Amino acid sequence: MTLVEITGLTAGYLRDGKVVPAITDVDLRVRAGEIVALVGESGSGKSTTAHAIIGLLPESGRVTGGSIRVGGTEIVGAPEKLVRSLRGSRVGLIPQDPMVGLNPTQRIGAQVAEAVRLRGVRGPDVARETLDILRAAGLDDPEHRVHRYPHELSGGQRQRVLIAIALAGKPDLLIADEPTSALDVTVQARILDHLESLVRETGTALLIITHDLAVAADRADRVVVMRQGRVVESGTPTEILADSDNAYTRRLIAAAPALAHGGVLRPRFEPPPDAGEEVRPILELDCVTKEFRSRGRRGERVTAVDRVSLRVAPGRTHAVVGESGSGKTTALRIAMGLTPPTSGTVRFDGTDITGLSWRRVRPLRRRFQLVHQNPFAALDPRFTVRESVIEPLVSFGIGDRAERRARAAELLDQVALPRTFLDRLPAELSGGQRQRVAIARALAPRPEVVLLDEPVSALDVSVQDQILDLLTDLQQRLGLAYLFVSHDLAVVARIAHSVSVFEHGRIVESGATATIFRAPAADHTRRLLAAVPGRRTRAHRTERALT
Repeated sequence: MTLVEITGLTAGYLRDGKVVPAITDVDLRVRAGEIVALVGESGSGKSTTAHAIIGLLPESGRVTGGSIRVGGTEIVGAPEKLVRSLRGSRVGLIPQDPMVGLNPTQRIGAQVAEAVRLRGVRGPDVARETLDILRAAGLDDPEHRVHRYPHELSGGQRQRVLIAIALAGKPDLLIADEPTSALDVTVQARILDHLESLVRETGTALLIITHDLAVAADRADRVVVMRQGRVVESGTPTEILADSDNAYTRRLIAAAPALAHGGVLRPRFEPPPDAGEEVRPILELDCVTKEFRSRGRRGERVTAVDRVSLRVAPGRTHAVVGESGSGKTTALRIAMGLTPPTSGTVRFDGTDITGLSWRRVRPLRRRFQLVHQNPFAALDPRFTVRESVIEPLVSFGIGDRAERRARAAELLDQVALPRTFLDRLPAELSGGQRQRVAIARALAPRPEVVLLDEPVSALDVSVQDQILDLLTDLQQRLGLAYLFVSHDLAVVARIAHSVSVFEHGRIVESGATATIFRAPAADHTRRLLAAVPGRRTRAHRTERALT
């Protein structure tokens, strides 16, 4: 049975009195019990298509042609009351960002219960169904977690609450809009495993919106590829990955680190030969421990980082990988001097900077800079690109006005942005362009070390590919050392010479990336590698090799 049938759909957004097309002549069908993945880069129209199905286009959105039938009911031009009646009961939405999708002032139990009541459930049945739905969504220990606020849960737990809210209406179709893009690979795998099992067990259909072709290939029965508002290709994962002759699809596959080599991770850098004198590290953490006092439990202390040692060599990239809560970001903050360690030593270029005051460490600060995770939050929306890039120069008192302006232009050349962007505001830039500006700003004071905190996790795979190539090129040209924090092992394989794998605040193994990825010694590393999307590609490649 066809649950959703879209024919010739054309829609856009009202700007200056005109509708600017976002999608054109889109055809799409989703059947009961089927998983369909809608894949494309930012601006491809995939989210517009999904939101049109559920009647949630923004106020400026306009459907200008075509048909959308949900359960046989035409919703294009239908009264809002009719569309609202389908929302939740026939079609449920799992939004991308759990911190935006959940009310931070309400306990999660109350938020799920509200969705249960909308289905007409009353009295003590509400509490019982709330627990049942949270359990069905895969949330562990729901009896206790119903009393928690969203900020008291991990990213994966919050995503499961969003799944529970979507399930509360018992819909025929779930739309999951980038449901795991900000999650660790192991958490991502568990969430997607759970969604897949719900589809197989209940007959609910699933429409996954994603920029990650590896995720789509692993999970979907059919993959629909969109580009510039149009469907360019549709087929089974095998047809798309192995037999596609569409140039755009092939570029998406080549840009995805987990798919580029048939689903096999191939570290970019081979381990150095055993012989040779060891280079003195530019940045070093030696047996560093960090403890925090736990909230609400008097006297109890939590160890976030436990006797961690790592070294970053000049001109090389050392990656720190691990799940959320593994201690990798705390280690980065300690290396940056933003969080003091409870014990242990931090050295920069041979100088012990552990416990130094802000005033005493400031002369060294221009020599190591930070690139944040989120390019949309990293830049002041009121600053032009020029003002953002020269901000560190002003802060450190480097150069006069003319020299700073010249340096800003030079930096945009280095990160491959047109100089005409200097007068633009962040709102006028794409995510990848903003991240290039953030990298340019970090390079402004000519640092020797750049610390990168998940710098590509918020970007499309093709944009990720461009930023990783940029970082590698800058490293080779400028001799930069990188401390690169990531949960994405496919990205780490692309950029890192060496890696430390974190689990529960400790390093479970460390060494050359190629050595560890090809022959991991720790069970945790093997689990992380097994969770990297692209398993269907690997299986298909093996199957073809045997035939």
